[in-house]
Amino acid sequence: MENRSLISDDALDSLKKELFDIEARFPELTTPDSPTQRVAGKPLKSFVKVRHEMPMTSLNDAFSKEDMRDWYERAENFLKRKVTPEFYCELKIDGLAIELIYENGFLVLGSTRGDGRVGEDVTQNLKTVDAIPLKLKLEKFEIRNSKFEIPRRLVVRGEVFLTKKEFERMNKEQKKKGGKLFANPRNVAAGSVRQLDPSVTARRKLDSFAYDIVTDLGQKKHSEEHEMLHALGFKTNPHNKIAGSLEEAFAFRNHWETHRETIPYEIDGTVIIVNDSRTYEALGVVGKSPRGAIAYKFPPREAATKLEDIHIQVGRTGVLTPVALLSPVNIGGTTVRRATLHNFEEIERLSLKIGDTVLVTRAGDVIPKITKTLTELRTGKEKAWKPPVKCPVDGSPLRKEDVLVFCSNPNCGARERENLYHFVSRAGFDIRGLGWKVIDRFADEGLIENAADIFSLKKEDIEIMERFGEKSADNIVGEIERKKSVEPHKFIYALGILHVGEETARTVYKAFPFRSVLEFAKKFGALAPAKLEEVPDIGPAVSESIAEWFKEKRHQELLSELARVGVKIAAHASRVPQTLTGKTFVFTGTLPALGREEAKDLARAHGAEVSESVSKKTDYVVAGENAGSKYLRAKSLGVKILSEKEFLAMLL
Repeated sequence: MENRSLISDDALDSLKKELFDIEARFPELTTPDSPTQRVAGKPLKSFVKVRHEMPMTSLNDAFSKEDMRDWYERAENFLKRKVTPEFYCELKIDGLAIELIYENGFLVLGSTRGDGRVGEDVTQNLKTVDAIPLKLKLEKFEIRNSKFEIPRRLVVRGEVFLTKKEFERMNKEQKKKGGKLFANPRNVAAGSVRQLDPSVTARRKLDSFAYDIVTDLGQKKHSEEHEMLHALGFKTNPHNKIAGSLEEAFAFRNHWETHRETIPYEIDGTVIIVNDSRTYEALGVVGKSPRGAIAYKFPPREAATKLEDIHIQVGRTGVLTPVALLSPVNIGGTTVRRATLHNFEEIERLSLKIGDTVLVTRAGDVIPKITKTLTELRTGKEKAWKPPVKCPVDGSPLRKEDVLVFCSNPNCGARERENLYHFVSRAGFDIRGLGWKVIDRFADEGLIENAADIFSLKKEDIEIMERFGEKSADNIVGEIERKKSVEPHKFIYALGILHVGEETARTVYKAFPFRSVLEFAKKFGALAPAKLEEVPDIGPAVSESIAEWFKEKRHQELLSELARVGVKIAAHASRVPQTLTGKTFVFTGTLPALGREEAKDLARAHGAEVSESVSKKTDYVVAGENAGSKYLRAKSLGVKILSEKEFLAMLL
């Protein structure tokens, strides 16, 4: 037994938390060999075993305010009374728990936690740690006018850890020697304490904080124990403090989440303890954990979750990139649902199967990435993933260059991007904030593959990406939600059907109105080209194009997806007076007050037809600054030319 975990502490915590929640709901499922009933591994035989006078408990974890409030409520329910909301808040050092026994003021025994009841005698190693006193500083002391006398035997508990600076120094030495680099400070601290040769421990310059007095000295509050420990010569954490409410405890934790890099050692959360000693003792222990204390952890940088599926995203250059779809999991304070897999060989390297439990990390706390497959957790229900044999977008053959797989159609990925740009354009769904750069970024990250995916975007999908944040994510998601309802002609235009521009889309809708996405799909999917050609201004090219668009299965699937994600067709009824009915307008030049597109929309809303070319059938040309050939043609044909001001006057 090597006393090292096969997965990170963050990932282990996430699995333990899930198991703890299940057992809290269904106590009958708890078994004696459950991980929640175990503190750590058994001590190695190479060390003398030491039985703790009182078990060394471990803390249950909380990851949210809701978890914390549930913990507090469970404590009050257990006592059947209100618990005074005073807590002692400590930084949770990412180190190794130890117990120290002093007799007649001298250190006689230091041990590890082990399994909570039996640890290992590591006294000689702990004596090399400067922060651990070999002799107590005082025999008697006074705190807040209360006098305390040290008993013959005193039991103290605390943490041994390695500073970031010392960890860096050790890894530099390892690198020089060509040795394997240490993974993290906690592993080094644990390995150092358990060295058979104390001189090795001494060279590693461990540090320590004491945080608990097991012996009854008459202390009434846990905060008093820290004052006592300091008076006796122990090193205590100066950042710990009393909180008069859960909200203050939340503030303590939130402060240190954002300031954790300013301290010289690793912390992974805070410890929140009921400060009143009598209440703490009355709450007792459940399983291996005290009811009166809990670890309020920082969001993990790594967590375990399920791989639900693997989708293929086609990039602008035609590269096929696999994207992992995950069961939602909180990593670094953000819900992660997707992770890039880079290429097909990465899937083979990770031995991924659909349904696997995987470890996901956020590289640099930003981009989600699968780092490991927990094959030992397989149930036999997992399914092998089969790579595509043709392009999932247009069905073209695939070609491979080194580790990359491409669609053989050079325009495939670029064409799909153009469709997305067209879909969100002003004449389409008019989704502000989704310019081509943002669309490209979302598509490259695997967040969107088609237009329907836009409406499934979540705030947490966006804010974790570099150069995006909570505010921009809120703005984008809010704008998308507002634009789920779209006018019918804009919906038709947004689909990007060949030869169907803005005016044709209006003409088509007037001829064949519909009230929902599914009604549109049903009605137009059954329309024969000849039927479409009966409509004025719709010729064979347009009718054939519409028919061909509906023949493609992926287009039918897109319409179904748009309906599923909640896209609505806005009611077309208008209370605007139809003062321009029967008139045809052409707009040219720069209109300073409205802008050309807004002016067109106003004309249409008042019943007018809008054309892009000037002819004898044109009633009015509205000309702004820098009007061009349309203005000249209107003059030559004798078509009435209006200023923007004159046009607006016609609307009244």
